[in-house]
Amino acid sequence: MSHRAHLFSLRPAHALRESLAEGYDARRFGRDLAAGITVGLIAIPLSMALAIASGVAPQYGLYTAIIGGFLIALLGGSRFSISGPTAAFVVILYPVAQEHGLTGLLIATMMAGAMLILMALLRLGRLIEYIPPPVTLGFTAGIAVVIATLQIKDLLGLPLESLPASYPGKLAALAGALGDVHGASLAVALATLAVLLLWPRLKTPLPPHLPAVLVGGALAAWFNHQGAAVPTIASRFHYVLDNGLTGQGIPPVLPELAWPWARGAEAMSGAALWDLAVSLVPTAFAIAMLGAIESLLCAVVLDGMTGRRHSANSELLGQGVGNLVVPLFGGITATAAIARSAANYKAGAQTPVAAMLHALVVLLAMVALARWLGYLPMPAMAALLLLVAWNMSEAPKAVRLVRRAPVGDVLVFLVCFLLTVFLDMVVAITAGVLLASLLFMRDLAAMTRVTDMTGSARLAPYQLPDDWGVFKISGALFFAAADRVFGDLAALAGERRVLVLYMDGVPVMDAGGLAALQRFLARCEETGTRVRIADLQFQPLKTLARAGVTPREGVYSFHSTLEESLRAPA
Repeated sequence: MSHRAHLFSLRPAHALRESLAEGYDARRFGRDLAAGITVGLIAIPLSMALAIASGVAPQYGLYTAIIGGFLIALLGGSRFSISGPTAAFVVILYPVAQEHGLTGLLIATMMAGAMLILMALLRLGRLIEYIPPPVTLGFTAGIAVVIATLQIKDLLGLPLESLPASYPGKLAALAGALGDVHGASLAVALATLAVLLLWPRLKTPLPPHLPAVLVGGALAAWFNHQGAAVPTIASRFHYVLDNGLTGQGIPPVLPELAWPWARGAEAMSGAALWDLAVSLVPTAFAIAMLGAIESLLCAVVLDGMTGRRHSANSELLGQGVGNLVVPLFGGITATAAIARSAANYKAGAQTPVAAMLHALVVLLAMVALARWLGYLPMPAMAALLLLVAWNMSEAPKAVRLVRRAPVGDVLVFLVCFLLTVFLDMVVAITAGVLLASLLFMRDLAAMTRVTDMTGSARLAPYQLPDDWGVFKISGALFFAAADRVFGDLAALAGERRVLVLYMDGVPVMDAGGLAALQRFLARCEETGTRVRIADLQFQPLKTLARAGVTPREGVYSFHSTLEESLRAPA
């Protein structure tokens, strides 16, 4: 794919078609299978933990990894991306689940899927270029703090049914319950966390998530045998199947196809459904925007690791179709997960087939091991998410940015971080991008200046009259700089009869710059000052031509070079 073509191309199953076109044999399938099994083992506990953190039962996270993971890999534009539930969405999905239940969550996800497809059709895949790194780092660090805070309840076994919506309220509730820490739950969480941190040092191909939850599960089983009552998935969640069968933990059946608004006790129709959909539009837009950013960021990271190029719009299309279909099977929002995708590549994946096999591994585990998955303890799930939050925060990078980056970038990071934690992630991203844009425009405007060249040695051969002035304008002549520049020019020009504006250093002129120039020329006409504009670049020249600005005899004229403007008769 040619340079930058990845930002504009769009075709379904781009990554799969491109990789299979290179040839596919048993060796490549074997490596895809090994990678798929590895990432599948990582995804099983993570998918359940992220579903719980999002406010729904754990099986819905498994459904997401199965359906979303398979479809997005099949139709997307990034060769090694692994899609499923991710930590980034917890701060959006949890409030929706609390207020509108599973039905609201599924409807919002479907709406977001449709928006992602529209973004792909509009070729908006290049939007990732316009998200400044301090904004991304700020909101991901903020999300990590919120996720870590949400895990404290299960990590310490605190007797809290739920947490308040506001972040200060969460902190107050947690602080008030610290006197009731459940020792057995804390021990299970610490044991799980210890395995997660120490296992990678053994350098075995088995990912740490599996042995960590097994150790946590074994310890919880022992505590429960002693009567300590460590909560597990089975003790916390129950299910009711369509045939009336009830059970604890994970239902050992395949996800069923059904409209989101027709599921179980939450079924709704008519006006109530329409009102719910309208109220969820802002949330769906937030999900779509975060899904686009997260999936494209993941693709960019993988490009850096592999030296390949993804197709941004094809990836958005795959993500859109995946999120449109996933809710029909009870799955929640899916997007590319950077950590799982990196593990996929490091495990030897060759094509998107690895991601599709990972989905089948999760499906097999859900059907065959549903009973055993119910024994996984909630403190172990919390420890798992605590590590996810730490990795997501990119704390070393954030500290480096605060210590070494320009003050403006630090300010953008802090604004995004604090707004994500205390208000809303969408507000944080919007405010961060706006602030970054304003600071950039301020810096760009400061670079636009006017210089008096009249006394320059370069102009000595032209023997300019005393009432002439030559001034060079350098930098973008746009709304934030133009009035200041022409004000400085008027002050420097004084009472001179002829002014030569040397503009070869002006790459761009917008409507604000055009208006300021026209006002300056009008003032010169009133004072009888003649203006010669020399060496315009293409874009400013095109702007003037489009506005119908043509030479006026005795007022102002245009010249192709500085020399021509100086030698033209007065």
